[in-house]
Amino acid sequence: MTFSATLSLITGASSGIGLAFARALAARGSNLVLVARRADRLQELADELTASHGVKCQVIPFDLSQERSGHALLKRVEGEVDLFINNAGFAVQGPFVEADPEVLAQVIAVDISAVVDICHAFLPGMITRGRGAIINVSSTTAFQPVPTLAVYAAAKAFVNSFSQALWQETKHSGVKVFALAPGPTSTEFFDVIGEKASVFGRFQSAEQVVATGLEALDRRLTPPAVVSGAGNAVVARFVRMVPARVVLPVVAGMMRRHAKPPA
Repeated sequence: MTFSATLSLITGASSGIGLAFARALAARGSNLVLVARRADRLQELADELTASHGVKCQVIPFDLSQERSGHALLKRVEGEVDLFINNAGFAVQGPFVEADPEVLAQVIAVDISAVVDICHAFLPGMITRGRGAIINVSSTTAFQPVPTLAVYAAAKAFVNSFSQALWQETKHSGVKVFALAPGPTSTEFFDVIGEKASVFGRFQSAEQVVATGLEALDRRLTPPAVVSGAGNAVVARFVRMVPARVVLPVVAGMMRRHAKPPA
């Protein structure tokens, strides 16, 4: 059965997976709250979706790295959100000891703290109404440590664990919470960390990832975590069975070969 959302909120909506979610949900007839830092891109997308599908779009330029970002965002939303796509996230690649501590703090704020605070802000209303869903976008990097993406991979492991715990807590409430773990996806993410840096698994388009997420959302019994792509799911299972002392040198070697060269 198709999950029908009246109002869907998407973070990181200006590009990549968030943009693909916005287009797919607008095609389903959902009104949208579009959240990202780039107001011009958000407005351009809102105009496109309103013209194409007749849906209403609220644009909220917003920095999720701020403290208590979820509760601050809740105050700005017009209407009751019944589908939340926690998609925003970013990473920095390189040796941990060489990283800017302020940038690492931002990664943690957006990839972990914002996810927790957003769920804490929006989930109670969904439970009270007895209906809704939250998709927390994770990554296949969550299934093994990734040298040179140490903080990002650990953050996504947190998102996986956190989402599965909420799945259990909410499964009798009428609300769905689950993690969606894409493998390497053709988005602007790789402009930052290096093309094909995350090489565990096969590249997919953002639209393929979104199709997987919506298919899981539509199921009567949604699993607590969903990996996008059959090949990526096999790899994710495989690396969890292999000892870390074997996996880590292999992952480190792949990251070195595919790292973005210095400008």
